[in-house]
Amino acid sequence: MTKQKKIPKRLCTGCKEQKEKRELVRIVKSPEGEISLDLTSKKPGRGAYICPSAQCLQKAKKSRALERVFQCRIPDEVWADLEEAFKQYDAE
Repeated sequence: MTKQKKIPKRLCTGCKEQKEKRELVRIVKSPEGEISLDLTSKKPGRGAYICPSAQCLQKAKKSRALERVFQCRIPDEVWADLEEAFKQYDAE
């Protein structure tokens, strides 16, 4: 009998659905306080996971979920950068 490897699950910050970690995109707040996308899931800092859709990003923005996770206000230019990055996911 082979032992199956456990697949890690994470909660989407936008839609609050639990999905496999590899299906989600990680947003990270670095120790310096910079917020960015972490496509490798290896950057140091506090991470939050979100579905790769602009709709989930908007839900997270409206509910201020990411601001609660990172315990800071997220500037508008950071939101604009994240929204621009998520447009490529919707195009795929």
